[in-house]
Amino acid sequence: MEKISGIAVSPGVAIGKAVIIDSQDHRIPRRTIPPSLLVSETERIQKSFERAIHDLTQLEQSHHDLGQLKIQDIFAVHRRFLQDETLQKQICDLVRNESITAEYAVFATLENKKRHFRKIRDRYISERAIDIVDIEKRLLGHLIELKRNYLEHLTEEVIVVSKEISPTQVAILDRKYVRGFTCDTGGKTSHGSIVARSLGIPVVIALVNLTEKVHRGDTLIIDGAQGIVILNPDEQTIQQFNQKVKVFRELKQELSLLKDVSAVTKDGIRITMLCNIEFPEEAEQVLEVGADGIGLFRTEFLYLRNKLEPSEQQHLEVYNKIVQIMRQRPLIIRTMDIGADKYTQSKRFVVEMNPFLGLRSIRFSLKHPDTFKTQLRAILRSSCQGNIKIMFPMITMYKEVVQIRSVLRDVMLSLREEGLQYKENVPIGVMVETPAAAIMAHTFAADVDFFSIGTNDLTQYTLAVDRGNEQVSSMFSSIEPSVLYLIKKCFESAAKANIDVSICGEMAAEPKYIMLLLGMGFRSFSLTPSMLLEIKKIVRSITIEECEQIAKKVSEMKFESEISNFLVETATRFLPEVLCI
Repeated sequence: MEKISGIAVSPGVAIGKAVIIDSQDHRIPRRTIPPSLLVSETERIQKSFERAIHDLTQLEQSHHDLGQLKIQDIFAVHRRFLQDETLQKQICDLVRNESITAEYAVFATLENKKRHFRKIRDRYISERAIDIVDIEKRLLGHLIELKRNYLEHLTEEVIVVSKEISPTQVAILDRKYVRGFTCDTGGKTSHGSIVARSLGIPVVIALVNLTEKVHRGDTLIIDGAQGIVILNPDEQTIQQFNQKVKVFRELKQELSLLKDVSAVTKDGIRITMLCNIEFPEEAEQVLEVGADGIGLFRTEFLYLRNKLEPSEQQHLEVYNKIVQIMRQRPLIIRTMDIGADKYTQSKRFVVEMNPFLGLRSIRFSLKHPDTFKTQLRAILRSSCQGNIKIMFPMITMYKEVVQIRSVLRDVMLSLREEGLQYKENVPIGVMVETPAAAIMAHTFAADVDFFSIGTNDLTQYTLAVDRGNEQVSSMFSSIEPSVLYLIKKCFESAAKANIDVSICGEMAAEPKYIMLLLGMGFRSFSLTPSMLLEIKKIVRSITIEECEQIAKKVSEMKFESEISNFLVETATRFLPEVLCI
């Protein structure tokens, strides 16, 4: 039994068998497998060869049709290399003789062949090593894809173990059987972590080298509140955590009784509780937890799930579906936040040295107006069906707001000319996610209808800390005085302009931060559905006067650690049962 500490992302306790997702971008770790899996592993190797050969045959034919015979010949060489039965047999024998996974057998065999080629002095032959690299990636790609497909057809509860967690990885998970998620790298507010948390399953990240320690089929325990993973626990530990699972479920059941009551403080102040969602199917969950609406609908899945960019009709069908579910509750649709750790279709392979400071979010949209207009047309058309608002991500300059207004006018004009209906006065808002936006919030407030403060990116850019980098993730904190200063300034700008302002980052889902935010003046929160009832319980247990006293004390503090300790102590005093989650 081994206990490994990481960063807690999503509360809860889960126990299950390990299923491992590897990434093609990482060295494949050596893992042993039990004798019962030897046949299935060799079958996976056979299927990966068949699929790779099929791919190459198609590539060979397509380049032949284009008259690119030299490229066609390269694919033909690769195809013949894979059709050599000796290679497949060599890999399968390695699996049988050493009881290792198919991925590692492919990796080890082809790494040896690469080294062999590179040792040969003849330059032409030594350069063939690059062909081995391509073949290796192709085989590993299909092996990993086969495993991912397996994750879509699970029949038992599992814990997913990965080197990194991405939104697209999470999107393919079978939520009925995936009980928890762990990964070696990442930060608490990386996009993958946010998506995993939205599923309401325990998640622990930044576990360094867990994937190299875990074997497929090992038993794992995840404690998502403490940030702990236990590998191959003994029976006593399993019983102990089974009891924690029971307590956690009982607490969740108690909180479920709050879904039909409003979030009103003890002194009668009504707080708006909205939800962030990643996928359309989560809209039902918003109603199940009694939320007032959707404060952030991330639309990136439309671009990341498919090989082709979504059509206007595909956009429209998704938005109409959610509008119907929400039944006049507000639905704030954020335009595509593509870039950084998320890419779209034909543009996805453009290399950027620092994508988080590159062509992402609204910059990407304005750079690709056709793609942007397609989405805006669908949102506007859907606005006739319900209470829709449009939100634009990562605004940094006033000229971007001007450009957005111009694009919207063009889209509205084209819809009008085509006789398509839309609401003329659809509210538009911006996400305040950068220091530039927070500083200029008083200017933006005159041209938009609402602000939504994205505390994840605002913290990242204010502190110059990559929230997905485990080496500096401990420095990432939304309660650093500099971040709190910008949040307060943004609130004041919105209040002065008499426009709505909401907190929609992960800060809104942290129980220990809610009293501080209420004390700063916020009356609207948008958070993951899985945390809404806990936050509602806190709201209903305190007064605004108590919260204002907390905010005043925090404003006098200079160190993040001092603020954190004070908030934890205060929250524990008010609601210890919620923090134990």
